[in-house]
Amino acid sequence: MPHRAPALAVALLGACLALAPAAAEDVPPTAALPAIFNGRDLEGWKAPAEPYWTAVDGVLVGRNDAEKKGSMLYTARDYGDVIFEAEVRWTGEIDSGFMLRRPEVQVQIGVSRSLKRDMTCSFYVGGYPEEAQAKRAAELLRPGEWNRIRVRVRGRTFTVWLNGEEVSRYTAPEPSAPGPIGLQIHGGLEMQVEFRDVRALAAD
Repeated sequence: MPHRAPALAVALLGACLALAPAAAEDVPPTAALPAIFNGRDLEGWKAPAEPYWTAVDGVLVGRNDAEKKGSMLYTARDYGDVIFEAEVRWTGEIDSGFMLRRPEVQVQIGVSRSLKRDMTCSFYVGGYPEEAQAKRAAELLRPGEWNRIRVRVRGRTFTVWLNGEEVSRYTAPEPSAPGPIGLQIHGGLEMQVEFRDVRALAAD
């Protein structure tokens, strides 16, 4: 009689491999992403007229002044499909975020001005869609320390990892155009937010 066990084992192994998550593909090593902040100055970025953004000892510092006007810092180049990440640090209340594509999709960092609560790593698109909120972010955040946030944009899907764990995902209803990557200081709040190890790998 034919031996069926080896064939069955092969079939089961193939099924398991098919179901296994492609973690290495989804979250490539940080070293694989080119740096887009040189740690010394704002080369490669469109510096606004206001002196709200400075490079200090390898850290990109965004600081709102007493007038609380707010400011945006954008990359000089546009990105479509991209993996973008940075380490972010702050103390106290801030309202910041990453902007991607056109029309802009925002990944919130800190307290939402409208909701009056921390929405870090949730998506803002004129509102905070329930299905695109990072409800586990509070468990993973390290207050006052460096937190690594990664965003992958692929087609209409935006995915966010916080300190190595996926925390939110948003699928845009319509395709969007390439746009610069933006860092935000929201108006109406005196605040300071710091970024370092800022990297991006374009996939288009």
